[in-house]
Amino acid sequence: MQSTWRQLFSDGANTAQTDTLLAPLQQALGPLDQPLPAARARQPELARALLALELPPWLVCELISDHNDWLYRRAIEQALASMQEQGWGEPPVRFCVLVMGSGGRHESLLHPDQDNALILDDYPPERHAEIDTWFLTLAERFTATLDAAGIPFCRGHVMASQPLWRKPISEWCEQMRLWMSMRRVKLVQQCNILFDFVPVYGDAELAERLRSRVLQQVPEAGLFLHEMAELFDESPVALDRFDRLQGDGREAPHPNAINLKRQGLLPLTAALRLLALKRDCPAVGSRERITALHQHGQLGDDLAWRLSRAFENLMALLLRAQLSTEAAGGRPDNWLDIRTLCDGELRLLQWDLLQVRSFQRHVRHLK
Repeated sequence: MQSTWRQLFSDGANTAQTDTLLAPLQQALGPLDQPLPAARARQPELARALLALELPPWLVCELISDHNDWLYRRAIEQALASMQEQGWGEPPVRFCVLVMGSGGRHESLLHPDQDNALILDDYPPERHAEIDTWFLTLAERFTATLDAAGIPFCRGHVMASQPLWRKPISEWCEQMRLWMSMRRVKLVQQCNILFDFVPVYGDAELAERLRSRVLQQVPEAGLFLHEMAELFDESPVALDRFDRLQGDGREAPHPNAINLKRQGLLPLTAALRLLALKRDCPAVGSRERITALHQHGQLGDDLAWRLSRAFENLMALLLRAQLSTEAAGGRPDNWLDIRTLCDGELRLLQWDLLQVRSFQRHVRHLK
């Protein structure tokens, strides 16, 4: 079947044909002023339209995550506008909203939840009650708007509406110093979410100051980094001891289901995160990290190629599974039914997971 893009230079090609080619994408996007729940509900249609334009699935995933960022910005703007109308006034200090975790890596796909935080510029201690109340109100409003739009509250309460995830920049820097000087599983887990952050609204300079502080702390955080590597055991890939595909069975809807995020993507992103920290690499997204580490000689040509192929295929499988679930009337999740894969796809998935496991072992033993 001929690609629809081949029409661009066919005899008699004109603007109308180009418009026809892009019409499904325009329809999937909908009007700019549509309510946020309607915009969020269009994401499966948007993903299908982008795939129909033959974009690689990993890029479609990034664009869907960009769409989530756009929803964040609209929710924050609505919260700011409502506060203005009610007499709260302008923000009392500079601030920056962060999106973290898979959202920060732009890998959240069609099953996102909220992982966000607020960095505030420093202010006098005597103004804490006034200023914190202002930003608590902002955070409660935009997180509630996102929840209503279909990006649900974080079940682990990793949100700017919680004091732990809302504080001035100097307190953020001190918190990271303390967290990274310890070897506690809970602190490592929280840092793993926080390390993968991007600014989504406000003054990005505050976010860059925090990132710089984190990277400066790494040389003194040997025990912390060791604990990060030890936690690889908490997220093994979906292979048994004979290298056969096998899920861990946790909350599985049926015996042939694999949680592709928990047992495929997260082990890879965890290993890339640790290597990026060890090698002073500020990149956040998985593909970004692979590229940056390769360019700076921290990943050889062959390993970078294998990790890129594995990541892109795992993202493609998960996106396809989510779209299939949505088309059947279900809610997109992170489960892959391996019965839907042909023999070649099963073998490729097995190869992908072998690459991830080998890379985990490699990173674990690096100094």
